[in-house]
Amino acid sequence: MRDGCALVTGGSRGIGAATARALSEAGWPVAVGYRSDADAAQAVVDELGQGVAVQGDVSDPEAADAIFKTAEKKLGGPVLVLVNNAGITSDNLAIGLTDEDWDRVVSTNLSGAFRLTRRALRPMLKARFGRIVNVSSIVGLKANPGQANYAAAKAGLVGMTKTIAAEVARRGVTVNAVAPGFIDTELTAGLDQSDGLVDHIPARRTGTPEEVAACVRFLASEDASYVTGTTLTVDGGLSA
Repeated sequence: MRDGCALVTGGSRGIGAATARALSEAGWPVAVGYRSDADAAQAVVDELGQGVAVQGDVSDPEAADAIFKTAEKKLGGPVLVLVNNAGITSDNLAIGLTDEDWDRVVSTNLSGAFRLTRRALRPMLKARFGRIVNVSSIVGLKANPGQANYAAAKAGLVGMTKTIAAEVARRGVTVNAVAPGFIDTELTAGLDQSDGLVDHIPARRTGTPEEVAACVRFLASEDASYVTGTTLTVDGGLSA
């Protein structure tokens, strides 16, 4: 195992919590990033072999450095695995989508991921090893009416992933994305599964956070050293 740690933003629940557990099982000390629910984040940390809860709002331009410094100090090494998972929704048809709804979603889901990635790169380049995994969505690849802001941010993550991957590939740093489909989390709890939504998924079921986390774990591993700039869909065939 490399001399460093992993950081998972939005790690207090859902895909983030499952990813924190998966990376811990792979041997990484894990910083569980959270915005407001300290108890939930600490509950995840309590399940890990070695970990710490780190508070910070990724939409705050000043937050990235503070989050990294806390993780590095408490876990005793640089962040060599970064999972940009923090995300929010604020849905509405475009005609009714306010500037505030647009800015809040984009600043959290895209700009925050960029700032954390930028902060992660220098230590990774110095170590000549790094793994960055951005949690996008099939909504960034396939239209979903009512989510123009979310789709723009998640599509932006895919473009950012490709570009930064090309910039740093020579130094042993990989940058990839996963694009989950309909995963059973709090973020999708409000969607009605009785209206035939699952019937449109070839697998005829929703996915689990653990299934997404398994893909992140692979992309963060030594085995994925020649995989970079790609987006792995985890959607039961929905975008096929």
